[in-house]
Amino acid sequence: MEYYNWILAFHILSFTSWMAMLFYLPRLFVYHAENIDNEGFVQVVKIQEEKLYKFIGVPAFWATVISGLLMISLNPSLFQTGGWLHAKLTFVTLLAIYHFSLNYYRKKFLADECTKSGKFFRVYNEVPTILMIFIVIMVIIKPF
Repeated sequence: MEYYNWILAFHILSFTSWMAMLFYLPRLFVYHAENIDNEGFVQVVKIQEEKLYKFIGVPAFWATVISGLLMISLNPSLFQTGGWLHAKLTFVTLLAIYHFSLNYYRKKFLADECTKSGKFFRVYNEVPTILMIFIVIMVIIKPF
């Protein structure tokens, strides 16, 4: 437990980095979808999408998951403090599914096979915000 607060701080920092990717990559998809006929722009945005996902999103995702699991293993009594942790983990699981769906769309764009519109990605971009709100409420307010 001596290092628990350090792990918690790392968890919050990695979650913040992960969220940055989850917020920005769909925005790049909006630009990509809306400028599909601009070949020069598309080539640049494909590079940005790949680097954002692989070099920020994936490491931040794993750092968040590993630090979270480490905190739970150091303090398993968290599961006995009400249902808030179960709810948080449910929302985090949905966020992880969203994370992997972004890679699916990234690969579709990379292969020039994505047919989703910019409007679709504008709406899709709201998913991580909604999930983040629920996650933060579970951790801070602990309504269950």
